[in-house]
Amino acid sequence: MKTKIKRLAALLLALTMLFTLVACSSGGDDTNSGDNTNSGDTIKVGFAQVGHESDWRTASTKSAQSTFSAENGYELSFVDCDNNTARQLEAVRNFIQQKMDYIIIDPIADTGWDTVLTECEDAKIPVVVIDRNITDSDKYVSWVGSDFKTEGLACGEWLAAYAKAKGISEVKPLVIEGSTGASATNGRTEGFKEIADREGWTIIDSQNGDFTEDGGQEVMESYCQSYKGQFNVVICQNDNEAYGAMTAMDNAGVTYGVDGDVIIVSFDSNKRAVELVKDGKLNATFECNPLAAPTVDEVIKKLEKGESVEKEIYMKESWLANEDIVPSITINGTTHEIIHVTDEVLANRAY
Repeated sequence: MKTKIKRLAALLLALTMLFTLVACSSGGDDTNSGDNTNSGDTIKVGFAQVGHESDWRTASTKSAQSTFSAENGYELSFVDCDNNTARQLEAVRNFIQQKMDYIIIDPIADTGWDTVLTECEDAKIPVVVIDRNITDSDKYVSWVGSDFKTEGLACGEWLAAYAKAKGISEVKPLVIEGSTGASATNGRTEGFKEIADREGWTIIDSQNGDFTEDGGQEVMESYCQSYKGQFNVVICQNDNEAYGAMTAMDNAGVTYGVDGDVIIVSFDSNKRAVELVKDGKLNATFECNPLAAPTVDEVIKKLEKGESVEKEIYMKESWLANEDIVPSITINGTTHEIIHVTDEVLANRAY
């Protein structure tokens, strides 16, 4: 009899422990469930940035860091990929492992993305692409950036109108391109060449300056040696390349700018470049707006509300020149103002 009572007591104790465990596991507090669910309303964002090769890139990074801040309800994981494509793909895969809510990519190259974007899609993590394009996959919710071909067309149209206004009968350009494979390089090159072909200009040479000041100086030093006295235009596909090209021409005794023998233009239009335009050191600059982050913030807020977003969003941009002799240009039937740079225009530059 005593044995039966002991067995019954043991059974009751076991059942009591089992019910206690079930009650604990089925409670409403799942903060320790191991699913990496965000606490509160914080949105986790991973940003795989190209690198830090230019003033434009620095402005882009600062814009992201100020926008996706804790004060604005974000937790930002930022990776500087140092212009290394493999590192950028690895960064995105790490964001997937970290269960980010959103991933932002500024792609170093425009191809090689379909596999990793499929992985993001499978993980149900929306991807927003900024600045440069991705051409081998559409598995992202939105792209925010610039129309690079239109920038190249604008440069060509302005140069054609400027040469005519100045009475320059023969345009002999050299081009310092950006990084090989970057959509900004491809678009600006294609757009400018389209106008050059239409106008009958022969582009003397076109080499890669990798969007850096050192790269621009190195290419321009080679140009000054190889094509001395043969060129009267230098097209630099970003501001930093233009700074390097100016140093090389200074060292070679080549004059440039409004009062020089060589017309020099840049793309991006950082404040330093706009100041050089005002001073007549650069003839013109064509803006590529780096402040995409606030627009991406708007995209994320729409997605959070379950709203649809545009697949392509173009940034507002301006084109600026020192001399007020080409007030506007027309591209694909649309007229665009060329802004004459004054002290007031310079003071209002945001970056």
